[in-house]
Amino acid sequence: MKIGLYFGTFNPVHIGHVVIANHMVQYTDLDEVWMVVTPHNPLKKKKGLLEDFHRIHMVNLATSDYDYIRPSDIEFNLPQPNYTIDTMAYLNERYPKYEFSLIMGEDNLDTFKKWKNYEVLIDRYKIFVYPRLDRNRKPSELASHPNIIMVENAPVMEISATFIRNAIKEGKNIQPLLDKEVWKYIDHNLFYKK
Repeated sequence: MKIGLYFGTFNPVHIGHVVIANHMVQYTDLDEVWMVVTPHNPLKKKKGLLEDFHRIHMVNLATSDYDYIRPSDIEFNLPQPNYTIDTMAYLNERYPKYEFSLIMGEDNLDTFKKWKNYEVLIDRYKIFVYPRLDRNRKPSELASHPNIIMVENAPVMEISATFIRNAIKEGKNIQPLLDKEVWKYIDHNLFYKK
């Protein structure tokens, strides 16, 4: 089984995340995409991050209608901060018959050299990269690596969790950007209001 690992804090998960995960299964050779909820990205600040259980619950809500997109809390029980190289070692040991790949946005490829042991990751795993709209972006020097697969014709959605959090704080209606059940959960719990 070929599994694409889509890492993120998903704070909150939005329709853009699900569209990307679905596209990866439909238009690559991946059998499933696991949306791996990261407790804390070492390259980002933790301020404003909802508790892990809220974020995994929202990913569960957003993906419940998709048999081939699975939420994963695998990093919750691993040492913090989470480094992808360590998570991959753990997954390979736990699921030796699965073939794992990474899924990332083109913007993450730009900073990939900052990742712990990025050379090992790029040599051992396929990395599916979906495009961003930034027309001024220079292609990453890593884009020509044989394990980098630039995903063509992917729907490009410039939605960010930061935008959603800020919009909620400003009292804007951002319901169309979220799964219906995710929106209800956020609204009921008054998340991101302050």
